[in-house]
Order: sequence, then C-alpha cells, then structure tokens
Amino acid sequence: MHVSWLALKDFRSYPELDLALDPGVTAFVGPNGQGKTNLVEAIGYASTLASHRVASDAALVRAGAPSAVVRVRARRGDRETLVELEITPGRANRAQVNRSPVRRTRDVLGIIRTVVFAPEDLALVKGDPDGRRRFLDALLVQVSPRMAGVLADYDRVLRQRGALLKSAGPARRLARAGSRAPDPEDQPAVDATLDVWDAKLAQLAAEILAARLLLVDRLRPHVAAAYERVSDGGSAGLGYRSSLALAEDAADDAGAAGPVPAVLPHDGVPAAVLEEQLVEAMRRLRRQELERGVTLVGPHRDDLLLAVNGLPARGYASHGESWSLALALRLACFELLTHGDDDAIGGWVEGSAPILVLDDVFAELDVARRDRLARLVADAEQVLITAAVPHDVPDGLAGARFDVAGGRVRRA
Repeated sequence: MHVSWLALKDFRSYPELDLALDPGVTAFVGPNGQGKTNLVEAIGYASTLASHRVASDAALVRAGAPSAVVRVRARRGDRETLVELEITPGRANRAQVNRSPVRRTRDVLGIIRTVVFAPEDLALVKGDPDGRRRFLDALLVQVSPRMAGVLADYDRVLRQRGALLKSAGPARRLARAGSRAPDPEDQPAVDATLDVWDAKLAQLAAEILAARLLLVDRLRPHVAAAYERVSDGGSAGLGYRSSLALAEDAADDAGAAGPVPAVLPHDGVPAAVLEEQLVEAMRRLRRQELERGVTLVGPHRDDLLLAVNGLPARGYASHGESWSLALALRLACFELLTHGDDDAIGGWVEGSAPILVLDDVFAELDVARRDRLARLVADAEQVLITAAVPHDVPDGLAGARFDVAGGRVRRA
C-alpha cells in the first residue's frame, strides 16, 4: 500500500496543498516549524482518525478557518481508494470514500493503514499506562476495524456507570455518618441499577480484553525480533497486566470471601470466561467503587508490560534501550499488519504492508541505530520521513525529497 496523492485545505499551517507522492522513500526536509510533520500527520489522521501529536481535533484546523479537509488517495495493488475527511471542531466530522458519504466517520478505518514512529513514542516506554493502552487500542482498530465501535461503546457505558457511582456514593456516606436517616429503599434500587450497568460493561470489557490479550500474544515475537535487530543483540518482552488481578488484592483487603480469578497474559482466554470474571470483580468491589465514585476494574485500568533484558523497561532501561524498545514496538506493528493473521480477532483484515512514517526520528538516534533502522525499513513499499536537515536522512534511504519552507512544499 502507498499514498499516491495528498490534498489539504485549512489543515494545520496549510491553506491549500496538492501533492503527488510515489512509492518508495520520500523525505520532507526543512527547518522546524515549517509544516513537515503536518503532512505526515494528515496521512496518519486519514488512517486512524487521530493525531499522533494532539488529543483534540480542534488543533488540526488552521487558525481562523471553520473546518479542515484532508483528502488521501491510496493504492493497494491495482485498486485506488480516495478517503476524504472534513474536520469541524464542536461538530461531528464527516467522511467520504470514493466521493460517496459514509454513515459513520469510523467506517473509513482500515482503508489506509499507517505505522507512525515519532519522538513522542518514548512515552510508550517511560510514560503512564494510559499511553500504552492507547497504543494497543489504536493497533487493535487497525487489525480489526470493527473494534472501534466496541471501544466507543465501552467508553460510553463506562462514563454512565461512573456517573451513577458518583451520584449514589455520597448519599450512602451521609447515611453512614448519621447526617440523614438511611432510606431502606436506596440500597436495592442502586444495586439493581448497578447490576444492569455491570452486565453491559462486562460484556464490552470482555471483548476488548480478549482482543488485547490475543494482540499482545501476536505482537510479542515481532517485538522480540525487532528489538534484537535494532539493539544489535538485546532482548525485549511483552506482558499484560489486567485489573482483574489487582481486583483480587483489593477484594482480599476488603475482607471479601474467595479470590477473583486473574487473567493470564496469553492467547486462548474465552471472552465468556472474562465476562464472568469481570461481573464477579465488580460485585466484590462495589463498596469501594461507591466510596470512590469510579469503576475499579476493566480495560481502562490495565497496562501493557514492557521488559528489556529481563527487567521492567520503565525504571531500568537506559535512554538508548528505551528508544530501541519504542522503535521495536512500531516495527512490530509494521510486521503484524504486513503479514496479517487468522480471524481470531473478529474481522482481522488481510495482511498488506502499511505506510511507514518516521517523523523526525533519526535526529534522536545515534549513528549505529540510524543505520540499523535504515536497513530494516529500506524495502518497505512506502516510507515517509521528516527531517530538519538533509544529513539526518541516512544514505541507505535515498529517494524522493521535498523541501518544506514558508508553507510551501517543493520537490528538490
């Protein structure tokens, strides 16, 4: 797969842009702040409906413009597909595929596939679990686009259940403190309502958890192989820590009878089993959840565990090892998407090489890692590179070059 055409209107710093692209290596070179990253960000957005730089779509619209438009034409084999996105802050975005509107914007997911490696990826190793969860879910949506709907539904139910916990919790605390007489009808009503939300949340959470466990299992050998090659001999490992295991400790601390089963970090855990475990964990943790007003168990509290040379990466990995691991994670995504898999994750798309984006990466790497990375990606169908100066692009990645300056993109 490769992008053959990119057009922008009021996206970031570009009032208008019309750019033809070729397969192979393309480098966008120019000083910082000139709009190089904006180009690859637009292609990434057409792939994932998210920016690798900011959380809000509002920052993608040029200052003073009401909306932005991104048009990307991608070729896969003999077939070309045009994806068009209109980004309007404060309103629902709109999308078209081959000039025909789609019912939901997320229906474009899976058409264009990208793997973006950027300096922000160092946070995957050194940052909080939230970033690693987003990494897993973004990859999950690329390999199984239908999971975008499951994740959206989970977030909606999680918010609604959280609102109920927050509203019911203070009333219970007041009653226990003697500030008001307890209403004997409060407890059964709240419990019955929470039972309904528990069932809805557990069903969605189990599907996400089963998919994540399988994804980590599929990703693990690719990460190990990529890290060994990037680091010239080191080892890396992946694991998955479920909040179900943490729920067991919390339930024991609260004096609950019997353990809450923990999820094993490997393929083959049925979603139905996970659903039962999640319902049971929420039942046991209900008192703590009402007191704190938050849901304490579910995929939103899990973490992807990373290890380097047998030790936890966070806190033990050096700066160079952290960079190598972050790069290995992205290269593993590239391999996974390229080769595909069976349909164990429902709707897993057929393998095809994604577009590889290296956004200002080489300036962060030493010479040895630059050369090893260049050798690893040189044969990709399309590699898009941004760099501040020409010598940041390794000699092994010769190809087309565009100079970017003053809002203009010119072929060198």
